Amino acid sequence: IFVSKCAACHKTTADKVVGPGLKGVTEIRKPEWIMNMITNPEEMTKKDPTAIALFEEHLIQMTFQNVSDEDTRDILEYLRQNDSTN
Repeated sequence: IFVSKCAACHKTTADKVVGPGLKGVTEIRKPEWIMNMITNPEEMTKKDPTAIALFEEHLIQMTFQNVSDEDTRDILEYLRQNDSTN
């Protein structure tokens, strides 16, 4: 799911592509925040201070990927597993 929905703009390392690198994201953001950002990126960029700051830093709006709740949980778990490796 990550490859088909996220990898065009994000890496699982700290390196920026279009959007920020995601290494460590589960250590600095709450699961609810990550899931909301995946499922409601435009709303988050309008209302959430952290999402607004990320938008200002990267100068691009994360696009809506139309992922199900189950897929969103799977992406979150993938990011958790990625963060647990060195």
